[in-house]
Amino acid sequence: MFHKGVVMFKKILFATNASPACDAAAKIAFELAEKYQSQLILFHVFAEPSHGSGAFVTDYVTGEKEQVGPDYCEWVKEEMKTTYDSLIQKHGEPIYETIVGIPSTEILRYARKEEVDCIIMGAHARQDDPAAARFRGIVGTTMQKVALWAKCPVLIISRPCETCFWYFNQIVFGTDFSKASMSAFQFAYKMAEHIGCKLHLFHALNIETTQAGVAPGQKSIEIHIKEAKTKMERLYVSQMENFDNYEISVWEGVPYVELLKFARETSADLIVMAHHTREVDTEDAVMGSTMEQVVLRSACPVASVNKPDRL
Repeated sequence: MFHKGVVMFKKILFATNASPACDAAAKIAFELAEKYQSQLILFHVFAEPSHGSGAFVTDYVTGEKEQVGPDYCEWVKEEMKTTYDSLIQKHGEPIYETIVGIPSTEILRYARKEEVDCIIMGAHARQDDPAAARFRGIVGTTMQKVALWAKCPVLIISRPCETCFWYFNQIVFGTDFSKASMSAFQFAYKMAEHIGCKLHLFHALNIETTQAGVAPGQKSIEIHIKEAKTKMERLYVSQMENFDNYEISVWEGVPYVELLKFARETSADLIVMAHHTREVDTEDAVMGSTMEQVVLRSACPVASVNKPDRL
């Protein structure tokens, strides 16, 4: 079990626009900060500088031009305090940071400068956007850039979590055997070991990939499943020393569908995976289709881990 006094995350950055779309992420951010005795930073990039004048900004939430000054910045902070008052009363006062700029740029800059250990993000979008298009757009912009370049794990919450607000009991690590997946494994393993919970090592054998238009037969699938399990033993289990609270699972099918089904079947509290596709190097990667689909549909938080810097 988690031992008090041992800090896993010294600093948690909750990137929020203080809209209802971020409520699910806010709850997790406050509760994880209390559980891990972390310093919680509420970080809000509230506007983008207008061209030709540094004194005015276009507010992301209202879409209106505002004049920036100490009074306006303080008003934004007070709005954040009001929005999260019930969580503050229950879990304690965070640090508030507001800044003018491009959200992804400022989140990454601040996280690096302050050596943040975990970034938590919800749905950052204008309130008048349709829900589906809104979140898909975020996956393709701010979230994609933060997940690609962040030196720490990025925890993405798309909806209220039914099981994970206080304790992580079941962690699912989804691997495609890419280089970045090793960083994701290290984070999942260290967290499971630290908390004392079960770690599921999961791989989905993609049977959509066919040769000459012929789907693989059952014998071929079974051979590939056996090979994948052996590879997981060699790559991951060999690094876990005396940790034995784990299980290896290999399913065949469409990767994101099988990963979501597996997470649901095991009542997963957290899914950990690398954010990019296998076919490209990390620096040139975009949010892979598997990660995007998992983020959009997962009932629990999804941790995107791309680099080993702050594990």
